[in-house]
Amino acid sequence: MADPKGFLTTGREVAETRPVGERVKDWNEVYVPGSLLPIISKQAGRCMDCGIPFCHNGCPLGNLIPEWNDYAYREDWSAASERLHATNNFPEFTGRLCPAPCESACVLGINQPAVTIKNVEVSIIDKAWDSGDVTPQPPERLSGKTVAVIGSGPAGLAAAQQLTRAGHTVAVFERADRIGGLLRYGIPEFKMEKSHINRRIEQMRTEGTKFRTEVEIGKDIDAAKLRRRYDAVVIAAGATVSRDLPVPGRELNGVHFAMEYLPLANKVQEGDLTVSPITAEGKHVVVIGGGDTGADCVGTAHRQGAASVTQLEIMPQPGEERNANQPWPTFPMLYKVTSAHEEGGERIYSVSTTHFEGDEDGNVQSLHLIEVEFKDGKLEQKAGTERVIPAQLVTLAMGFTGTDQANGLVQQFGLDLDERGNVARDENYATNVDGVYVAGDAGRGQSLIVWAIAEGRSAARGVDRFLTGTSALHAPIRPTDRSLMV
Repeated sequence: MADPKGFLTTGREVAETRPVGERVKDWNEVYVPGSLLPIISKQAGRCMDCGIPFCHNGCPLGNLIPEWNDYAYREDWSAASERLHATNNFPEFTGRLCPAPCESACVLGINQPAVTIKNVEVSIIDKAWDSGDVTPQPPERLSGKTVAVIGSGPAGLAAAQQLTRAGHTVAVFERADRIGGLLRYGIPEFKMEKSHINRRIEQMRTEGTKFRTEVEIGKDIDAAKLRRRYDAVVIAAGATVSRDLPVPGRELNGVHFAMEYLPLANKVQEGDLTVSPITAEGKHVVVIGGGDTGADCVGTAHRQGAASVTQLEIMPQPGEERNANQPWPTFPMLYKVTSAHEEGGERIYSVSTTHFEGDEDGNVQSLHLIEVEFKDGKLEQKAGTERVIPAQLVTLAMGFTGTDQANGLVQQFGLDLDERGNVARDENYATNVDGVYVAGDAGRGQSLIVWAIAEGRSAARGVDRFLTGTSALHAPIRPTDRSLMV
């Protein structure tokens, strides 16, 4: 145990954020640079080194949390980085973006604020980069086997790095113009600056991974031909089909999917555009959907100078304490105030959109909503609760329904789908097509970044065994393991 009395003598202290009035004027990360390191050793000392560390079970990656907490407490940053990388290829991603189910499972969290696991994680990896402890790890020898990875989000990148380090020749195919998937174009800069992606890509290039952008498998390259060209294929194309809202007025100008809106804002930060073609400047903005993607739209609208921002959620407002049906150590649905919500706007719960209204030019001007409630498991509208709110830009952030089948990838491979419309796979992440594997949202459905990395690592192990008959790669989970579900 790092500090035997740490959990008794030290209170929980989290990363300091920059003042709202300052940060909404730029796109830099919201946290005060360097604010964590002075406090993080004591925070790591709050870890009790439990006999049964439930944080392991809470984390899909099986991160060795008590071990790197101990190293962080002792300020042995090199050892902490080694332990961190033993189970996680990209802790700077998860340390910024993961909702930290490990903290929900922290034993200390039974009756006290949990250990700041996420803050400790990001401090370790940032220190490792600054001190030069993160270096390329090219394989000692090549296997002579080739692998194609379709998609460069966290699942694809994790699979590619693991397989490259195992000695295989790996090529990553990305249909966008830059590597990173939703990390690149779905996550705003204020949540994670893209320099973190860029330096990982350079590390992977040095290790031997090849990257090909602006190549869509199923359109630019026939999937069946790709399979014949490579010894194995990993599909990590994500669940990119946005859930739509088929109500009157949906066709009006100004009603967009979140993944039409957010990538353009990121392209401005990449220098590709001077101004986004879809901007919130001076407009009344309504975000439909109360999840993380919705919060990303809220923060983006603030920075673009929206006149007002309103976020709608069909579900009731969660409580601030665990419900009886969500006991420790499960991941509870709690009321969450993100950095974007701190910056302003209004959140309205238990409402449903009935229709949009526009002007004579076909531009959306208002949104009609009605309160709803669940009765006997069914969603019912409450009569007499209709109202209208101004809406000159509407973003639909209601989640994703599955893998894009319009490009022919599923059909050309001849892949089976499961009952949810995801690519079906067995316990080794293998599809029904010999040598073709699937990882991340494409096989799991919309999920968390930590699940994507875990599945990428697990699929890489399955591919390595397929190619060589054995594997020394670490694989944290199997698709059938329901004990870790979040």
